[in-house]
Amino acid sequence: MRCGRRVGLLGGSFNPAHDGHRHISLIALERLRLDEVWWMVSPQNPLKATADMATMAARIEAAQRIADHRRIRVTGIESEFGTSHTVDTIAALRRRFRAIRFVWLMGADNLVQIPQWKQWRRLFRSVPIAVFPRPTYSLRALSGVASRRFAKARVPPSRARALADLRPPAWTFLRVPTHATSATEIRRRTRGPDGREPEWTPEKA
Repeated sequence: MRCGRRVGLLGGSFNPAHDGHRHISLIALERLRLDEVWWMVSPQNPLKATADMATMAARIEAAQRIADHRRIRVTGIESEFGTSHTVDTIAALRRRFRAIRFVWLMGADNLVQIPQWKQWRRLFRSVPIAVFPRPTYSLRALSGVASRRFAKARVPPSRARALADLRPPAWTFLRVPTHATSATEIRRRTRGPDGREPEWTPEKA
């Protein structure tokens, strides 16, 4: 990989992947001037239940179909690293890919919840972060614990294209059109009469 490559990281269980993930990835490629976005399919999110989780292989395969873009790469690298917490995954990525400049991508819902994450302050100091609006969450996110704690590190959207070049802590909130699709809603809609989820092979909408 060439020196100075700029890569956005979108982590999650992708249970299942959907067009909302693709939507923010395409925006990130343009607004943050990224070379690629990596979808990091997590073996298990520490904050989510395992009961309704599809297999890792099924989630990766479905994510590859949804991504459908030469600059969006789907990876299960957390399984290789043996990490489940974002702060540990970022540290492992930085050790392996020293020439790449990473940006962590997340929705406003995660900015609300991030104080529950392992060593979340260290995470802010490890990688630049781009936050995307989510319906009903954006106002709470911008007035929440993490936003207040790192208020001085907030970068205006007009400088978002330089985010990957900035030394963390550095984060921005991108005011872009939202996408209504969520994995939770997809799973709710596809439950069978017995309340269980079918074996899904999602197609693009």
